[in-house]
Amino acid sequence: MKRTFNIAILLVLALSFFNAAPTEFDKYDSKVAIIKFKTEIINYGTIAQNSDGTRIFTFTNTGEAPLLITKVITSCGCTVPSYSKAPIQPGATGELEIKYNTKKLGAFTKTITVTSNAEGGHKILKIKGNIVASK
Repeated sequence: MKRTFNIAILLVLALSFFNAAPTEFDKYDSKVAIIKFKTEIINYGTIAQNSDGTRIFTFTNTGEAPLLITKVITSCGCTVPSYSKAPIQPGATGELEIKYNTKKLGAFTKTITVTSNAEGGHKILKIKGNIVASK
């Protein structure tokens, strides 16, 4: 009987713990950053060898919490990313600059993986195009 009573008390305590009223900090936990890119694929088209390979991915934080990009990884060393390490506030826009090395001839498709605190965590972007010999 005493054992059943102790189990019942523990059960009531556990249920009251999980059903506790939200605290002041809980309202911040429910807010998330959402990263929305203007485009997720940039097509360079056909460009001349050794031409400018810089392109910009523009994005907006459509969430309710500051957005922080923590890492950007490209699929090869021929693609170099540049981005702000400062948090992007809700409603604000930011840019991810990509420099592709246009020395190598031929078609290319590369991926850029953006890691952030945004909902979903990772976003995969693509660049593609075709480099032809300059005249």
